[in-house]
Amino acid sequence: MVQDQERFNAAIARFDALNSEDPHTEEYKGKMYPKELVYAMRMTEWLFKVEPQPSEPLQLAVRSQHLRRWTIPRSNYPMDLAGYNKWRNSLRKFHADLAGEVLQETGYDVNTIERVQFLILKRQLKIDEEVQLLEDVICLVFLENYFLDFAQQHNEDKVVDVIQKTWRKMTPRGQEMALNLNMPPETQRLVGKALAL
Repeated sequence: MVQDQERFNAAIARFDALNSEDPHTEEYKGKMYPKELVYAMRMTEWLFKVEPQPSEPLQLAVRSQHLRRWTIPRSNYPMDLAGYNKWRNSLRKFHADLAGEVLQETGYDVNTIERVQFLILKRQLKIDEEVQLLEDVICLVFLENYFLDFAQQHNEDKVVDVIQKTWRKMTPRGQEMALNLNMPPETQRLVGKALAL
């Protein structure tokens, strides 16, 4: 439930304006859009499929979860597991800080800002229900829209490992929704192999 629709709309518009600066583009519903704007819209769509009545902080966190992500490329960090983890942690902090600035500028209170940042930082995964909801949405958006491209860039063992790790992060309901996705045959094959279906 949104307390102040005008303030909420202003924050979403600001998030979308920042993501619209992404120089990379992607087709979405027959039109070309900045890539991170598309990601944010897909996140919001999936949130309402997973939770028809999400809280205002969760809606804000979902929309800003990849805010200006392209400005911190993976190539800035060592191409090993430690480098990957450092990159991901840097991104989460960057997104949380930037979302906090936008929310402060649009008139949100400290408690709401801190809650949105808590969600973006994914603190207490498996403990906090809304953090887990956010993780389910992230995983579903990835599996539906980005998994096949990822799979084509990596060897099959790595892809299977990523599916298994993704699966462990999800709730049983999220897993059920994932299995009901309209996946291409190659995605179905890899998911089946990873889960030994």
